[in-house]
Amino acid sequence: MKVETPLLVPVLAALPVCACMAILGLPAVGHGHATAFRTLFFVACLAWLIPLTLLQRAMWRREWPWLRMALMLLASTYVMSVLNAVLGQRLAISRGLGTGYELADLLRDLDGCWLALIAFCAAHAVAVYYLSLQQVRLHLAQAQGAARDAELRALRLQVNPHFLFNSLNAISALVSTQSNREANRMLACLSDFLRATLAHDGRHEHTLADELALLDAYLAIEKARLGERLRLTMKAGPDLLDSVVPYLMLQPLVENAIRHGIAPLSAPGRLDILVERAGARLLIDVQNDGQQRAHAESGIGLANVRERLRHLYGEGQDVNAGWGTDGRFHVRIAMPLRSIGAVA
Repeated sequence: MKVETPLLVPVLAALPVCACMAILGLPAVGHGHATAFRTLFFVACLAWLIPLTLLQRAMWRREWPWLRMALMLLASTYVMSVLNAVLGQRLAISRGLGTGYELADLLRDLDGCWLALIAFCAAHAVAVYYLSLQQVRLHLAQAQGAARDAELRALRLQVNPHFLFNSLNAISALVSTQSNREANRMLACLSDFLRATLAHDGRHEHTLADELALLDAYLAIEKARLGERLRLTMKAGPDLLDSVVPYLMLQPLVENAIRHGIAPLSAPGRLDILVERAGARLLIDVQNDGQQRAHAESGIGLANVRERLRHLYGEGQDVNAGWGTDGRFHVRIAMPLRSIGAVA
């Protein structure tokens, strides 16, 4: 048990032992010299607690085996009990109750003091063990929290270069076809979107209103590229705008829907984003037209969202993706419904 504990721990461990000794000594109060002897033994035992504490901590720091520590403490407390008996005989001699030290008596009737010292060592060990266990659990929780935070940051940062690469690739395609007006418009929209994302304070969650605002900035880029080929519907109740959602959760899903579902179509395609509540859960449904052979699940977008939701909400979330009976691709997300006020 290699742990540094506050000095308050042995004091708390000594309290029940001292209380028991005081209670056991109450019947002797007022009976001749018994009070003096009880007081002497009580004070002597208190004094022995200091070297016992230091001894135990020294053995813990050196990581002694439990059996070796137990034998050392038993021997040490026995020696202390014998010394208490010597003090008792000294008091008896000074009060004329004896004429000299009796060696045979020094080794008898040590149970009271010896057991009290052993009880202190046991209480001290249990208290320190409990405290060290709590410290280990705290450090483990902090390490797990730091690892979770690092993974979430890595997943979040994964979105930006992926999106930026696709956007620049689309702008390059517009320039190569000499669609300079559309390319300039797309560059302006891309600049606005990047400015909005770079202004983010690093939190893993924000309000649905902020998420929809970022999504609107992204959709302006896609509208500049696709024009009338992209038909969009977004529905979210005003009472849900303060709900907490992961940062940039919708953008990779919408990007996935447009790139793999709508963009390959020769005819205009429809993209619907529906947000509603079901009891204590927030439901998000992203639907898009497309061809089933287009593999709308490909890319990192959906996998990234799955991982972030799993890290943030564990078993409290659910993500389902696939082709619906209406011939459209659906990504349905269920997650805990929380408001920004409740999180703050």
